[in-house]
Amino acid sequence: MRVVTFGEIMLRLAPHGYDRFVQSESFLATYGGGEANVAVSLCNYGLDAAFVTKLPGHEIGQCAVNSLRKYGVDTGLIARGGERVGIYYLEKGASQRASKVIYDRAGSSIAAAGAEDFDWGKIFENADWFHFTGITPALGDNVAAICMDALKEAKRRNVKVSCDLNYRNKLWSKAKAGEVMAGLCEYVNVCISNEEDAHDVFGIQADGVDVTKGEVNHDSYIDVAKKLTDRFGFEKTAITLRTSLSANDNNWAAMLYENGKAYFSKSYNMHIVDRVGGGDSFGAGLIYSALSGYEPQKAIEFAVAASCLKHSIEGDFNLVSVDEVNKLAQGDASGRVQR
Repeated sequence: MRVVTFGEIMLRLAPHGYDRFVQSESFLATYGGGEANVAVSLCNYGLDAAFVTKLPGHEIGQCAVNSLRKYGVDTGLIARGGERVGIYYLEKGASQRASKVIYDRAGSSIAAAGAEDFDWGKIFENADWFHFTGITPALGDNVAAICMDALKEAKRRNVKVSCDLNYRNKLWSKAKAGEVMAGLCEYVNVCISNEEDAHDVFGIQADGVDVTKGEVNHDSYIDVAKKLTDRFGFEKTAITLRTSLSANDNNWAAMLYENGKAYFSKSYNMHIVDRVGGGDSFGAGLIYSALSGYEPQKAIEFAVAASCLKHSIEGDFNLVSVDEVNKLAQGDASGRVQR
């Protein structure tokens, strides 16, 4: 099975450990980005995954390419050109102090890309699945148009499409997101969201839910998924359920809505090492489950277990195997030493 993902990969600069920005005299440099993170996960699961973007031809662009190649991601379809790789700075939170992200991505190669940079007919040769997030069309009207080109070609070729809504208020307004994503979602088969994204992008409210107080109403999540499905005709709608007890400790679960029925996963109490990429690891688990023919309950358990494990790993990428995910999904959460 071959999966194509499309988006922006960024240089991540982070102080060491839990240092604050103002404390740090050096920053750890790694790479990551929503759709790139998904491609890495899928390669670790043994699938053929390609990441599509545009990166500069200089050495920093090549470093981003190399960060994907080392995990087996097909980077042969990446367009080269432009001047810069987008950057994000991450300060990891601890206890009651929240994590903080500062973006420096304006004018990146992918944000300045044009339709001529991507031959979607060639890109989708032998593809079974296409994945993108709401972050990508938020980079500019030109990139939103490229996303639409990709979706139309995917539909012509009967390639399944998944989308993580991933609303980012630093990139665009709720009104703009709702307008653009409504058009793109007409081509989507599998929608991934949380209660905040559904509300911010499409105005769909989950009543009786306050994640900051640990209040989760299952009926409200079912209602949100049903409204999304009824509006766009999604085959599957997945909603992640995160309750933040502190920056370090979250409860984590999810729901899959399929054929008018809701399937809830078990819940994990996570002590977090790094939460960036947690949603992407969930999306990758859901894609892998769908391509593997898992029934709905097994699919949502696999996706949630995969994402739970990601929260224990530094960096954007989820570096776990199918066997490790299955072991957790089947109930082994002891964390005992493997010998």
